[in-house]
Amino acid sequence: MSLFFLRFLYFFFMIRLLFFVKEMLLNPFYPLTLLKITTLKSTIVFLIILLIKSNLLRLKGGLIGGLLALILISGILASSTIALGSLVYAYRLNKKSNTQDNQIKDLETINV
Repeated sequence: MSLFFLRFLYFFFMIRLLFFVKEMLLNPFYPLTLLKITTLKSTIVFLIILLIKSNLLRLKGGLIGGLLALILISGILASSTIALGSLVYAYRLNKKSNTQDNQIKDLETINV
């Protein structure tokens, strides 16, 4: 991938250098023009790379944020379900123990 990118940059920036000698004879300020053009090209490439990077980061951040929100919501649902189940279980145990206590209390001693 980097080799392709380096070849692309070489082709992109060196295309004007082939005609450097001919243009230098016609226009003595050609190096300044060449410098302006190459810096503009490099700035455009750099900005395009930053734009692609920011879009990818935004996409990655959205995916990570969505997964994090999904995990948090499912954790809240699971913990509330477990809490509700434990309350129902405690209520049933309390109800069962109360009925057994009442049966034991209803027994009377026998006098002989």
